[in-house]
Amino acid sequence: MPLKETIRGFKKILDGECDEIPESCFLFAGTIDDVFEKAKKTQ
Repeated sequence: MPLKETIRGFKKILDGECDEIPESCFLFAGTIDDVFEKAKKTQ
């Protein structure tokens, strides 16, 4: 994973954009976009 992608995802987490996403959506996710996609599917 490119460093820019890692930093972008980390910033979203720190900014609180992921506060409502269940922890399970973060497991085995590659990028923050994968996390958001998993969260969308679980709703």
